[in-house]
Amino acid sequence: MVQPVDGGVARAVADLVRAQSRLGMRTVVLCPSGGWLARESARAGARVGLWLAERTPTGNLPWEVFCAGRAVRRAAPDVVHLHGDKAGLAGRLALRGLLPTVFQPHVWSFQAARGIGSQLARRWERLAVGWTDRVLCAADHQRQAGRRAGVAAPTTVLRTGVDLDRLPRGDQVTRRQSRAALAAVHGLPQRAPLVVCVGRLAERRGQDVLLRAWPRVLARVPGARLALVGEGPERAALRRAAGPEVLFTGHTEDTAPWFAAADLVVAPTRWGGTGLAPLEAMAVGRPVVVADVGGAGELLPPGQAAHCLVPPNDPAALARSLEALLVDPELRGALGRRAGEHMREVGSVERTAAGCAAVYRELLAERAAPGGRPVAGRRVNGRARPRR
Repeated sequence: MVQPVDGGVARAVADLVRAQSRLGMRTVVLCPSGGWLARESARAGARVGLWLAERTPTGNLPWEVFCAGRAVRRAAPDVVHLHGDKAGLAGRLALRGLLPTVFQPHVWSFQAARGIGSQLARRWERLAVGWTDRVLCAADHQRQAGRRAGVAAPTTVLRTGVDLDRLPRGDQVTRRQSRAALAAVHGLPQRAPLVVCVGRLAERRGQDVLLRAWPRVLARVPGARLALVGEGPERAALRRAAGPEVLFTGHTEDTAPWFAAADLVVAPTRWGGTGLAPLEAMAVGRPVVVADVGGAGELLPPGQAAHCLVPPNDPAALARSLEALLVDPELRGALGRRAGEHMREVGSVERTAAGCAAVYRELLAERAAPGGRPVAGRRVNGRARPRR
């Protein structure tokens, strides 16, 4: 089960589904209709079922829980894998432990919320432990954040992988071709130093921090261009704060050409995880500057934190890192090559899919063991009957 159906979470799930299909697994993706995820999951070999759910919490939660339970019963899975806080909420309320349940938060709900909302989210995550067989975290930092919040569910740290076959190698030929194609559509100068930031235009993603850092970068690297790739609720405010050298591309389903065209990729995230974009950029062979949130330092190749890891919400530190890399093409090239090698070594989605399969097998074995929680079968008189 997945919500949202676009952006980094959706792309990560579609890549995972593709790799799981290659492993011979039967995968059913339950998600709202009309988004990118349903189409790409079907192309990846999954069966797609409808789950009616909005992206954010609303008064429709009881209906979303009912729809989740009905969709899962129709899918008849052996294991349920819930992606994101909305699926984690509705899915666990619907199942209540009747099936082996894996929850992958991507970003903890209590990190995304503020004030009383964050407190309520912490209480919910502590309660939901009883209906969660395993939590999957992308970094040890995320696992530790859950533990500090009292989330005592069994946890596996499993790095998010990317489909390396879907992404181009970032050689000079590919870079020139991508630049030419983007120049034709967006008027992007062919030779201008280009920094790319991919992500939803929202407070959590920190594009406003990047715009505050950008004048200092321009003073050191005149003619540099910044591309903000994505859409979101902060678009109007960001446009007002941006100069003419900042390009707003709007939503795009294929971000790979932007990574290929970039000299440098940046993720100035304020809280939570850094998302999929830095991983994809590294797979293309681009150095990435990331804010030190959500275990971002664990995702970088060894030795790159000194150049590429900056404190969150710190425009001055962000500017210094961007400047240093933009004025040093040899360092930038070396970091990019090592990033590509690192992703081929440890960052493939096949590796992630194999890790997920191992977790699924463990949970099924635990349920089958004497004294283990029974696996639910079809419902009889409103109660789940164990499979035999």
